[in-house]
Amino acid sequence: MKLTVVGCSGSFPSAESACSSYLVEADDFRLLLDMGNGALGELQRHCGLYDLDAVALSHLHADHCIDMCGYFVARYYRHEGGRCPAIPVYGPEGTEKRLTTAYDDVPSERAMSEVFDFRSLAAEPDFPLGPFDIRTKRVVHPVTAYAFRVTERATGATLVYSGDTGPCSRLDTLSVDADLFLCEASFTHGKEDVPELHLNGRQAGECAERARVGRLVLTHVPPWTDGQVNLRDAKAVFGGPTELARPGAVYEW
Repeated sequence: MKLTVVGCSGSFPSAESACSSYLVEADDFRLLLDMGNGALGELQRHCGLYDLDAVALSHLHADHCIDMCGYFVARYYRHEGGRCPAIPVYGPEGTEKRLTTAYDDVPSERAMSEVFDFRSLAAEPDFPLGPFDIRTKRVVHPVTAYAFRVTERATGATLVYSGDTGPCSRLDTLSVDADLFLCEASFTHGKEDVPELHLNGRQAGECAERARVGRLVLTHVPPWTDGQVNLRDAKAVFGGPTELARPGAVYEW
């Protein structure tokens, strides 16, 4: 399994990074987890526009999904070879309507479904996808949001991506024994305390420790949050390898 960090900024892009987007690959299959602000441009550093096999959206906040509108343009209006075939897009209930509304001027109400095969995570919380087996869990956030566990079927290699969440027992359960835990750390311990919204670095580390993960990568750090403080706080409670996500970083296992 190979993970490439396309973007890892939270809430809005920073000067260094696009918002949340992560490319997961195995056996020439490419799955993109989230496509937030600025991610579509950065994605092209790592694969071709038409090389994705599927997209999964953790939730419908703009910093996780809004560049799907630009991706619709690329797939719908492609000049060479005609319109692209539809690829699976997994997301919360209402994903098609949300993206259609955000784009605002689609040729028809169903135009997006001509290039995106929308599938509801409420209806399909667990599913096979190419070389992967995907498990999802609802996590706590102001909108419907999911965390993902992606397992490469042939090797058992496992990635867990938290999406956006506050402290949540379902995330603990989903993350047990994951090889790599890509976990949001938006808040600063001792500074922000908004229930059921985001994790801080210490809480991400505590979750990783409870779940006995192999490696913790902190992501979704907003531009106003000091990532080094969150990294220190996570390391104080989690004994395994821990680092901050950075755009372009690649992990293989």
